[in-house]
Amino acid sequence: MYKATINVQLKSSVLDPQGSAVKGSLHSLGFEEVENVRIGKTIQVWLDTGDAAAARKQVEEMCQKLLANPVIENYDYQLEEGA
Repeated sequence: MYKATINVQLKSSVLDPQGSAVKGSLHSLGFEEVENVRIGKTIQVWLDTGDAAAARKQVEEMCQKLLANPVIENYDYQLEEGA
């Protein structure tokens, strides 16, 4: 069993209106030292396999086909065995 924790973020060249809104709200709450906010998502997937290479291959395919939009988003992931 492997757990993949996948982090998906907009590419730095893509505008992040949600991040800008959160930054503005943080400033209005007095957190003036916040210089930038980028919003992303974290996805956890559990795979019933004992093969790390197969798990990595499946996670890559999931990211490319569904979990991330490679045109505007970057992603990375960590695999944990036995999680």
